[in-house]
Amino acid sequence: MENMTDIPALMAEIGQNARAAAAELAFATAERKHAALIAAADSVWSRRAGIIEANAKDMAFGRDKGLTNAMMDRLKLDEDRIRGIVDGLRAVAEQKDPVGETIAEWDMPSGLHIRRVRTPLGVVGVIYESRPNVTADAGALCLKAGNAVILRGGSESFHSSGAIHACLVEGLRAANLPEMAIQRVPTRDREAVREMLTMTETIDVIVPRGGKGLVGLVQREARVPVFAHLEGICHVYVDKAADPDKARAVVLNAKTRRTGICGAAECLLVHADVAETLGQQIVDDLMAAGVEVRARGLNGSVEATDDDFGTEFLDMKIAAKVVDDIDAAIAHIREFGSSHTEAILTEDDAAAERFFQRIDSAILMRNASTQFADGGEFGMGAEIGIATGKMHARGPVGAEQLTSFKYLVEGDGTLRP
Repeated sequence: MENMTDIPALMAEIGQNARAAAAELAFATAERKHAALIAAADSVWSRRAGIIEANAKDMAFGRDKGLTNAMMDRLKLDEDRIRGIVDGLRAVAEQKDPVGETIAEWDMPSGLHIRRVRTPLGVVGVIYESRPNVTADAGALCLKAGNAVILRGGSESFHSSGAIHACLVEGLRAANLPEMAIQRVPTRDREAVREMLTMTETIDVIVPRGGKGLVGLVQREARVPVFAHLEGICHVYVDKAADPDKARAVVLNAKTRRTGICGAAECLLVHADVAETLGQQIVDDLMAAGVEVRARGLNGSVEATDDDFGTEFLDMKIAAKVVDDIDAAIAHIREFGSSHTEAILTEDDAAAERFFQRIDSAILMRNASTQFADGGEFGMGAEIGIATGKMHARGPVGAEQLTSFKYLVEGDGTLRP
């Protein structure tokens, strides 16, 4: 891979190496995959000073590029966040290995015994933007599911991703697994992305993780199948039967805990019956915390425009609107949502059930912050992304979602009449 100028040749070599590694990984034991992930976690922790040093170069690059505060927050690594990466690797390591699991089995009158068994997808291509922790999450989950992975991180996280990737390779080496099972595209050249999207012979699925521009490009141009979500336009609906204390705390957390993640609340909907009381208190709480509330029917920071609804701010901004009732909230979410995550705050079981039945987003929550829309919080250890489509994987994509299945059919000299 010495020649970084001939991108098609570089990517073809990476693809061929990944395909060869995937063939070997498909039958790697659970113990060896576990060992590789534990060794990778140990390597990340022992090399944390070097990773933080590499991240400082990326932070300087990001500042020069004029990244927003929210994007800079996504990019930043410190010791606590590196501990989070280590914990994520260890959590994935300790999960049950999905490969070879029998999903269903049955006998037929013909005498056949049939099993549906989990099998790796093969080679996964992951294209992501500024968050360097995705390098570890994606690498770990793909390995756990027996897949080889090609990682193409954003130009902003180039140095951080490289340092983390080196730790993953060290883990593979320690477990005597093929080092090419986790490869990183070693160039910032955007042609590498376009090349990945057409590598139908060596890549089985592409997972884009980033903003609307990146995901839109991938969905338009990919010839390889795609797991994707376009945006995280997450809604929180405050019902007339909401508990005031719960509602105020949940909305504040959903918006302000981390504004740059896809699970951050971007639109607040308030039932008209509580708009002047609880609804206004929540808006006041948000503004006191430094959030710009673009409101309609409430006293916010500024009057909302039509464009504010359906916008992923990824910043200390939120759209807010009064709705007549729960059905109006549902209609608004259907029109402006991105099928990611929506929450209802209510003590009314019937209202919650109606919300859950009539909205078809990947994740629906009751009396909980949308910031929980995360594979780690779902017990998956980590996630490779949140899929908002309806084919194959939906919601947080963990190791189990990175498998397909095959049928194992056994007979005893069985003939079809």
